[in-house]
Amino acid sequence: MHRRTARVLSVVAGLLAAATTLVPVAQAAPVPLPTPWTSQVSPSNALPEYPRPQLVRSEWLNLNGTWGFTGAPNLNSPPIGRPLGENVLVPYPIESMLSGIKRHEDNMFYRRTFTVPSTWDGRRVKLNFGAVTWETRVWVNGTSIGSHTGGFDAFSFDITPALKAGENEIVVGVASPVDGSRYPIGKQRKTPGGIFYTAASGIWQTVWLEPVRAEHITRLDTTPDVPGGALDLVVQGTPGQQATAEVLSGGQVVGTATGAVGSHLRVPVPNARLWSPDDPFLYDLRVRLPGGDVVTGYFGMRSLGKAMVGGVMRPLLNGKFVFQLGTLDQGYWPDGIYTAPTDEALRFDLARQKALGFNMVRKHIKVEPARWFYHADRLGLMVWQDMPALDAVDEVPNGHTNFESELRRMIEQHKGITSIVQWVPFNEGWGEYDAGRIVDLVRSIDDTRLINHNSGSNCCVSDPDPGNGDVIDDHAYQISTGTRQPDARRVAVLGEYGGLGRRVVGHEWEPGKGFAYGALYPDETSLTNRYVEITKQVGRMVQGRGLSASVYTEPYDVENEVNGFYTYDRRVLKMTEARVREINQKVLAIAKGTEVGKGEPVSLRVTTAGYTDRYLRHQNDFVRTDVLGEGSADVAKKDATFWVRQGLADAACLSFESRNYPGQFLRHASSRIRKDANDGSALFAADATFCAREGAGGTALESFNQRGAYIRHYAETVYLARSGGANPWDTPSGFAADTTWAVSVPLWRSGADLPLDQARSFKVTTPGFTDRFLRHRDGLARTDVVNASSAAVLKADATFFVRRGLADPSCYSLEARNYPGQFLRHADFRVRLGGNDNTDLFRKDATFCAQPGPGGVRLASVNELGTNMRHYAEEVFVAASGGGHPFDNPVSYDQDVTWAVSGAWAP
Repeated sequence: MHRRTARVLSVVAGLLAAATTLVPVAQAAPVPLPTPWTSQVSPSNALPEYPRPQLVRSEWLNLNGTWGFTGAPNLNSPPIGRPLGENVLVPYPIESMLSGIKRHEDNMFYRRTFTVPSTWDGRRVKLNFGAVTWETRVWVNGTSIGSHTGGFDAFSFDITPALKAGENEIVVGVASPVDGSRYPIGKQRKTPGGIFYTAASGIWQTVWLEPVRAEHITRLDTTPDVPGGALDLVVQGTPGQQATAEVLSGGQVVGTATGAVGSHLRVPVPNARLWSPDDPFLYDLRVRLPGGDVVTGYFGMRSLGKAMVGGVMRPLLNGKFVFQLGTLDQGYWPDGIYTAPTDEALRFDLARQKALGFNMVRKHIKVEPARWFYHADRLGLMVWQDMPALDAVDEVPNGHTNFESELRRMIEQHKGITSIVQWVPFNEGWGEYDAGRIVDLVRSIDDTRLINHNSGSNCCVSDPDPGNGDVIDDHAYQISTGTRQPDARRVAVLGEYGGLGRRVVGHEWEPGKGFAYGALYPDETSLTNRYVEITKQVGRMVQGRGLSASVYTEPYDVENEVNGFYTYDRRVLKMTEARVREINQKVLAIAKGTEVGKGEPVSLRVTTAGYTDRYLRHQNDFVRTDVLGEGSADVAKKDATFWVRQGLADAACLSFESRNYPGQFLRHASSRIRKDANDGSALFAADATFCAREGAGGTALESFNQRGAYIRHYAETVYLARSGGANPWDTPSGFAADTTWAVSVPLWRSGADLPLDQARSFKVTTPGFTDRFLRHRDGLARTDVVNASSAAVLKADATFFVRRGLADPSCYSLEARNYPGQFLRHADFRVRLGGNDNTDLFRKDATFCAQPGPGGVRLASVNELGTNMRHYAEEVFVAASGGGHPFDNPVSYDQDVTWAVSGAWAP
């Protein structure tokens, strides 16, 4: 807990008695899916924490607890001076079980009484709301004191003129029609279903009172200036005042500045300790006005931006590329809907994501309470902040006006949040309009962060490139090489992927109705296996396709979505934590350059600016760099493809085996890098072993036996070089870039060769079934016994022409011998025969990369990652060992996915 907040809580304890309501205690409705914190909620402790950690005052009065409640036809007749017929527990939305109401009302009134502490005499009293959906009107002692519209921003009223001695009355009227595109609602719906959820109407964040001086502070806008060694601070508040700001570290003042309210103050932060996910250090901030108003807050020193790193446009944190590995966090609860039952529950969601190895969270079309951001700041989780969407229907009067007004307030109120690194105005085109202009609006409010104009702009929007956003964001739930790559000014991210599901009996919102964006898996092992496999592909895309961030759907189930790591009640972790964390850390290490996937084929791309179309390749045993691409000769692409093996001299390091010449490895000899056959000697093993190090935006490959020397390209030739050494290729100029390689998806993805454009048959290799062959029958793939006496039609059905892969020319497609233009493809995991409709989906479903198998070849799907063509009970599927289907059974998997390529039964 932050020191300032802890101190405030001691004051609150003395004030709780004064906050006691005069209406009966609300009773929460029964919760069919309680969280571990549901039972901890009561009228006396409903979110008692100080709600605004970045602007803390030492005195306050929490008004959370039991209020009177009633529905109403409109807000024109406030119930002044009379008790209401029901009770509600504030601040839980009225649809929630914790509220005690558990129904929707378009219009409603809240009422309670309070007494102002006598110690506040002589000061102004403010009534503060964290958030209310959507239109709010407030009366104090029968006097109208103001109104507000907006469902996600904080607001306040000065209620001093309406107060009286002794007991005072507050009546709050709220209109929350929800549907109709009048205002941003995110995923709330009156009739929830599918990817839309229960509405969260009325008061849903803390309500509190605080005393302030006549001249007081209303907001602290903090912007760290890392290069300048200072905090750029704007103190918002009463004009004409001089504010004094102090930055503290460990209780010691490290910098001070004084200036006018509303002006820019430069507060020195010498030798700043920078905030990052690895070290989420926060400074304390104290600001005072001459009249006695004092507030405290906090901030982190960090810089954001984008730049070319290794020839790829990347997002920067503190001047370095840090891959942003996140989740799609929607912020819903089975007991409180929009409102976490307790502060510890709010923190739990973030802490568990950090424990699983994530360093970022995308807050999906919802804006959380200030304490959520406080926890993200302290835990070290970068945040993408979405703007809650309109409900994606045609514009209605004031709909766009309301959207832009709330968008502006959201950004202005959260500019000082250290963890926020990106703004996302639109998602998948929902309610989208004037995307380019909206990006300009966001940039005019805050130009320090990247702007993702439309997450998922590959999905469903007519204008995916308004021209001035910073991000290319595609959604591909099962990962696809069709996702777009970065360009000269925009980074590329995978804004949503995964959506893998598992139902857990006893932990479902509606038992038996849970659905997932991807397949449903039966158990922890199969679900974890699939997560690991698709996240491996994320790692491959970091260097192979210039990917800079990924967002997995999702950290916990939400109502009938069962895509979560955790069940909706947060009681069951559905995957194996250690394995999830391990693969996540591996992706981050790949981006850092310190991890290269062993056992995988790769290509090594030059990262030096101006040469990023060149790849390392061997030619006549010597190694050089050449310009290579889609149109290059097959032999050149194969020469530039290597298998990453365990280091011959050190298992912790790497050796690179030629894809074209098995048993031959990259090694150094007399400073040249060559390809030579392994002679088994200790010297060769040492010369052929390299250790992955963090490079300048990629991987540097340090010699195992000549530490400090790295593989470097120099004038198209490749050497073992040492910066500042005696050779020309040792020149320190450009050394870091020239020794950094992007370890990318291989130029030639098949590790085994098939005879192109020739007819072949594919024999089962599983012992006891080796008389069976792959064939099609009635449009489906299966295996049958085929021999010399078999019918001609059977022999033809078991014969295929090997073609270049429809989706990737380094892989293969299998065309039916007797049905020209029809190919084996998979759909819903079943392999079948289909006519090429020339769609992207068909081409991928009909493309398989040939990889070595035990006594034959595996046929690996290019778009159902981790799956291979497998025979199972005579039928043929694309199967993943240990996956969620019967055909994924790991027993005899290796033999069942290996095919012996034979001469054609029907040439």
